[in-house]
Amino acid sequence: MELKGKKIILASNSPRRKELLAGLDVEFSVDTRNNFEEVIPCDADPSAVPALMSEGKSGGFWRELTDDEILVTADTMVVCDGEMMGKPHGKEEAEHMLRTLSGREHQVITAVTVRDNKRRKTVSDCANVWFKNLTDSEISYYIGKWKPFDKAGAYGIQEWIGYIGIEKIEGSFFNIMGLPVHLLYSLLLEFVG
Repeated sequence: MELKGKKIILASNSPRRKELLAGLDVEFSVDTRNNFEEVIPCDADPSAVPALMSEGKSGGFWRELTDDEILVTADTMVVCDGEMMGKPHGKEEAEHMLRTLSGREHQVITAVTVRDNKRRKTVSDCANVWFKNLTDSEISYYIGKWKPFDKAGAYGIQEWIGYIGIEKIEGSFFNIMGLPVHLLYSLLLEFVG
């Protein structure tokens, strides 16, 4: 992708987002300094939360952007029967999330915000995911070995639990990984102009 002199900044520590953005064959730097505090409003529509968080991270970037910079932020949320699942805060919460998802369908919603010093645009993508019934030993093994505490819903589709547990998906695999690269590519084309 020709960036026409623009510099892309990814404001995320997620190794998966770095990998996915690199997959678009663009050069970028990572800068996660931010003033945004991720607090979800109690009356928020779960499907709107990733966009709120992504826009908050964009607006909370620690400095002004220069004319040649494009900032990329993102947020992912898992939703099962109206229950929002972000990153688990420990083993017990991860177990609870995976037991909730076991044998059921859920949604993975990822929003991505692209901003320069003149404009900002946010898009969201949603995928449906079906898990088989997971045994307690499968859940324990996965959490013990993979430590999924940095992942919404306590799982990574690209890891062992995805190999053995996910029966079907509708939507983008990469969205479930944490970045809807097909949408991001279109946004970057628009911003590079």
